[in-house]
Amino acid sequence: MNEHRRILVVDDEPQITRVLRTSLSSQGYDIRVANDGETAFEIMKDWTPDLVITDLSMPNMDGLELCRRLRLSSKIPIIVLSVRGEEKTKVQALDAGADDYVTKPFGIEELLARVRASLRRAPAAEEEQPSLIEIGDFRIDLAAHKVVLGRREVRLTPKEFDLLVYLARHPGKVVTHRTLLSAIWGGQSTEQVEYLRVFVGQLRKKLEPEASSPRYIVTEPWVGYRFEPGV
Repeated sequence: MNEHRRILVVDDEPQITRVLRTSLSSQGYDIRVANDGETAFEIMKDWTPDLVITDLSMPNMDGLELCRRLRLSSKIPIIVLSVRGEEKTKVQALDAGADDYVTKPFGIEELLARVRASLRRAPAAEEEQPSLIEIGDFRIDLAAHKVVLGRREVRLTPKEFDLLVYLARHPGKVVTHRTLLSAIWGGQSTEQVEYLRVFVGQLRKKLEPEASSPRYIVTEPWVGYRFEPGV
């Protein structure tokens, strides 16, 4: 099932890359390895991965810069692996374009679950659901991964898109932090509220006329968020 899914591992620790290559290959993924961001971009010139797993601290080009440069031209999901587990570093990585963050040392089963979640497209878009959401000021085409707000097309990363889709399927209702985290990042991420702060902030910058005074994605303090699509 996974034999056609390509994963690029970017890490300068040989022990980590050996473990990841062995574990991911055993699940049927096609794996390539780079020891820094510059090498990763060389590999991607003629080999396009479905997912990038990257460390933060590396020579030549670190993981944050790799995320930023990837996001200039690609929506490939990115998982960051790092020994730095403090919230500030997680927020920096997510702001730079990462979709998920796993702290070293990590359990391989947890990582495999994060990989599966990252490779899924739009978890809220199940087969029985319509592939087009037209609500208020929004037109969301799930098949084309396209969002139009009014007459303006909005470019979103995969996780931003998934988050908007989930909210748009529950207009006017308060969706709790835990529900959103479980739906978008999986059950192992229900305590990672900083993920939501970062991604909701990014969505507001792209969607709201004034990000500091949101009208579409409204905060319900200590509880979650409510989507108001406009009229």
